[in-house]
Amino acid sequence: MCYRVILFSPKSTKPLKTTLPFDFYFRHVICFFINATVCLIFTPFILALTQRIKLNPKPYLLALCMSANIGSVATITGNPQNIIIGAASGISYSKFFFHLFPVALAGLFICAGVIHRFYKKDLTSPVKTPEEALKYRYNKPLVIKSSLVALITVILFFLNVPMEIVSIGVGSFLLITRRVKPEKVYNLIDFRLLILFIGLFIVIKGVEKSVVFYSLVEHFQMLVTAPLSLVFSSLLVSNVVSNVPAVLIFKPLIVNYFNDEKAWFFLAMSSTFAGNLTILGSIANIIVIEGASPKVKIGFFEYLKIGLPVTLLSVLVGLVILSLF
Repeated sequence: MCYRVILFSPKSTKPLKTTLPFDFYFRHVICFFINATVCLIFTPFILALTQRIKLNPKPYLLALCMSANIGSVATITGNPQNIIIGAASGISYSKFFFHLFPVALAGLFICAGVIHRFYKKDLTSPVKTPEEALKYRYNKPLVIKSSLVALITVILFFLNVPMEIVSIGVGSFLLITRRVKPEKVYNLIDFRLLILFIGLFIVIKGVEKSVVFYSLVEHFQMLVTAPLSLVFSSLLVSNVVSNVPAVLIFKPLIVNYFNDEKAWFFLAMSSTFAGNLTILGSIANIIVIEGASPKVKIGFFEYLKIGLPVTLLSVLVGLVILSLF
């Protein structure tokens, strides 16, 4: 892993030339769990790591949020819109993964290439070796238990056990068998983020019940007649109203007019990849950019410079892959 190379290979002067941007993508962010969780965990880690070895954190923060978005397309549990699609379509977890994993993998290569192109100087500059070895503490039994539970969770997902039962079951097990005081856990909860999610879903439900929502559905019924128009309509709408409301708009259209499993895959791909276009396109982006803002400022246009080519290229490649297979 990227931190292993940096911390335990002090004689290397350029360990990040390929290790961090590529190894980070392929080992960490093919998300079996919500992409926002990945961003929440790794944002402070990247900030601390790049500060310690005197590197510009921007390419790594952009890599985090964009690759988390792209990787999340591979599974039903990768992001909120995929969960909605999985529930509405009835597609099994394994079948969803089989069709969209190649799309996610191709998108990750595109993301790595674009970021390397724009931040080549930062990614190839020599790394200053830390004067002292990093010291850290961790709860080994808890790490082992959590890792095993996460592995069992993924296996149960692939066996098509109902996701809500699996989630409640493994969550209850971790709570019942905990050895950490609850106060320590509560102190780590980001309540601002929880309020953001609560507000988001209240607004989404309100919009879904409104007259405007039904007008939008009727409007897009006339516009969307083929996979290509579905993909680019979803891409546009996702960046206007966000990807979760966009999926809710297109859901009745696919159920009533397309009646095709592949249409759900097109919608999942385009609505997820649309999140990389701008900072506001995805909750994962907001978590990373806001979480890093006290130390690093990434502006709207600086993000767009990377997000635009990543989004367009990954959507086009995804369209081709899904059309062929």
